[in-house]
Amino acid sequence: MKYKYLISILVISLLFSCSYNSEDDLTEDAIIEDFVTYDDNIKSIIDNNCIGCHSNPPVNGAPMSLTTYEDVKNAVENRGLINRISSTDPGFGMPFGGPRLPQNLIDLVIQWETEGLLEN
Repeated sequence: MKYKYLISILVISLLFSCSYNSEDDLTEDAIIEDFVTYDDNIKSIIDNNCIGCHSNPPVNGAPMSLTTYEDVKNAVENRGLINRISSTDPGFGMPFGGPRLPQNLIDLVIQWETEGLLEN
């Protein structure tokens, strides 16, 4: 009797603790009602995907830091950041050696550029 009770609790806790992360979650269109800004949208993309190499100082052969708004803005305007993150060429695209960013994140960076590279 004791074991049935413990097994029942274990099964119930496992059912409620499991989650399913679909790849569709990564590719759905992000709906941004306001303008895309560095502080609200872009900084988290950079921090989660780029800072590992593009820190200050940069490591692993990264040519520049992407730790500030000015760094990222300069990379978009003058260093081809959007071409790098959009590329499907593993030798050219970013993040180097890792999986390509999901298209919805690339689209946010493109929208940020289109809307004037707003900081906040």
